[in-house]
Amino acid sequence: MAWSVLRAEDWPVPLSAFPADAALVGGAVRDALLNRLGPAPDLDLVVADGAITLCKTLSKRFGGSPVVLDAERDIGRLVIRGWSVDLARREGQSLADDLQRRDYSVNAMALPLAQRDQLVDPHGGLEHLQRRQLVALAERNLLDDPLRLLRGVRLASELEFELDDTTAGWIQRHRERLSSVAGERVLAELEKLCQSPQGQQGLQRCLDWGLLPPCPALAPLTPLTAEQASSRGLSDQECQEALPLARMAAVLDGPGLQQLKSSRKLQQRVQRLRHWQQRLGAQNPAELAEALEEAERLQLHRYLSSDLPALLLHWPAPAAKAWLRRWRDPEDRLFHPRAAINGDQLQQELGLKASPQLGSLLQFLMLEQAFGRLDGTAGALERARQWLERDTRRD
Repeated sequence: MAWSVLRAEDWPVPLSAFPADAALVGGAVRDALLNRLGPAPDLDLVVADGAITLCKTLSKRFGGSPVVLDAERDIGRLVIRGWSVDLARREGQSLADDLQRRDYSVNAMALPLAQRDQLVDPHGGLEHLQRRQLVALAERNLLDDPLRLLRGVRLASELEFELDDTTAGWIQRHRERLSSVAGERVLAELEKLCQSPQGQQGLQRCLDWGLLPPCPALAPLTPLTAEQASSRGLSDQECQEALPLARMAAVLDGPGLQQLKSSRKLQQRVQRLRHWQQRLGAQNPAELAEALEEAERLQLHRYLSSDLPALLLHWPAPAAKAWLRRWRDPEDRLFHPRAAINGDQLQQELGLKASPQLGSLLQFLMLEQAFGRLDGTAGALERARQWLERDTRRD
């Protein structure tokens, strides 16, 4: 059944190109058995030896780019036509030895390429899949790479599985070990968790178990679900973009993300969303937003831009839907602020020089345009002249 789902005939490298001892392991096996594979799943294969050399050989034969992931442990990756094929030297003397070192039973199954009718499952992974249960192989396996502690929470949320009680106890007992893991790796797991179907429950579990960097809470973690997003009028695509950001902002702030070595862009997006959530509060956010001074209302739309739907998730449904309708209109000049006229035109037409005054004028014209008080370039130039006259008189 797994091989029919895996559709090996579509792989960018034919099965015959791999050595006889090669076996498919990990997430692709698990997801094939769950019938939840995407169109180009990541493939993880183990071989007896020479994984990096094999990776380079396959690249020469079939194309793609070979990448050395870990020279000491002999792990390479072939990136080819939208696929990612990881090749690793087997840990231990046998495939069973290799599987014994893995994290969770559902990830400790293998499909030997030379024996298509065989599933190697020494730890009951298939039974746990059928019971929708996540079970760690051993406490020491989790400690071999403490990221596996957080991964357990993420996998349970992603697969919509229950965490085995013993496994949950190990994760909580050793939570402090997560601090030894590189921030980038922790962040990658958190981003996957925020995108998962039960991401809300997973994040709450992370908070309850102390798995996250300390962060000033905006409020107790409130529901952030696909159902809630749909009730506010968000489309599936909008939900896929807004929910992960809102969930991330609910548990981490800028300093927390900086600690995890996130991009500056993500830090900025989270900080801005948190700022406006705090500014508008939870009681009457729509009314407060409508009552903002024009300059601050413009700032809201400039700063949130494409992330506005994430702000609307906790708004009353009628107000959220009304704002979404305007946000979806790319011609709405308030919800999509842009320069009424560029600085070069102002300098050329009005004889201005680059200066703080020019910046203030551009900001003024954007505000006028956002609230419908400008009519084309000619109108913008006329308003600019009026503003300059007033500014000169003030001086």
